[in-house]
Amino acid sequence: MKENQKSRPENTQTAAGHTGHKRDINSKSVLGNPILYAQFLRDNTDIPCLKNVQPEDIEDVSERYRPYLGTEFESDTVKRVWIHEADAAGTGSPLQEPLFLISLTEHKSQVDYDVSMQLLKYMLCIWLDYGRERKAQKPGASARKGFRYPAIIPIVYYEGKAAWTAERRFLARISGGEAFRKWIPDFTYEVVRLHDYSNEELLSRGDEMSLIMLFNKIQDVIDLSEFLKLPRERLDEIVKETPEAVIDIIVSAMESLCGKIDATEEETRKCVDKVKERRMGYLWENMEKMSIQEERRNTAKAKADALEDKIRLIIKYSKRFQLSKEQAVSEIMSECGMDRETALQKADTYWEA
Repeated sequence: MKENQKSRPENTQTAAGHTGHKRDINSKSVLGNPILYAQFLRDNTDIPCLKNVQPEDIEDVSERYRPYLGTEFESDTVKRVWIHEADAAGTGSPLQEPLFLISLTEHKSQVDYDVSMQLLKYMLCIWLDYGRERKAQKPGASARKGFRYPAIIPIVYYEGKAAWTAERRFLARISGGEAFRKWIPDFTYEVVRLHDYSNEELLSRGDEMSLIMLFNKIQDVIDLSEFLKLPRERLDEIVKETPEAVIDIIVSAMESLCGKIDATEEETRKCVDKVKERRMGYLWENMEKMSIQEERRNTAKAKADALEDKIRLIIKYSKRFQLSKEQAVSEIMSECGMDRETALQKADTYWEA
């Protein structure tokens, strides 16, 4: 689905710049674009009022809260999402007053067990600011009986491979929460875990946000190998009619991907050119020449070399501090995760070296 932005409300977005082939693309650059954010909400959340959300329904208000939340808020986005009354209530009645909710999206690469507390802080800040805004427009508005704050849907976009094991319910973070639940605020946040989706599922959506998610899934040589199996014609089809502002962001995502696979600047430049031309064939032709097995062997060798260096260091400092070989063996077992026999062999190898 290819979408164009309309006039209501005014959208805020920043086209990604190109500062070098190993630059990274952060989630705020991607989710700051209303086309991509609308796709993100439709594709990855099972929330009825968001199933038909369009780019023109999304207003980026992230910068509004930066003075209150500080630098830790850099990678997060806050949107006003304007929803139709029929979507919200299922009545099918025409829209009389513009309704909106807040979508707060937090990006994580690792499991964060305190994210619910962080989200509560954001939500409270947003509600307080909303109350101040309405009070400025109409003194005393927020103190009136009929005043209502907007709904907030907190979403965590998680790109890590490990399972998301943090509790999604805020009450679970409070000691004795169930016993005191009457006096404790409570909410549940949504988790969009990138690795819950197969490559085929992402590809079948046929939109630009899912293409970027495919790029982001590549974190090791196995991911890259699976990525190379995707049919290039289907990938080309996704960007066939993509707006230039979104192409700029995909270019940045491509640059980031090339950095991950250690492509040369010349290779990266050619890949970027093909994206701009809506033809992504060169990247796949180029990457097919890479030896996945060789890269895996290189990675394994680097890990083995690092382990040997660590053992040598343990032996060195054991001798310097006049520890016995037996103590060094215990240290190797503890620090390197080795069994006693292997640790003893290593100690024998390096003790007299």
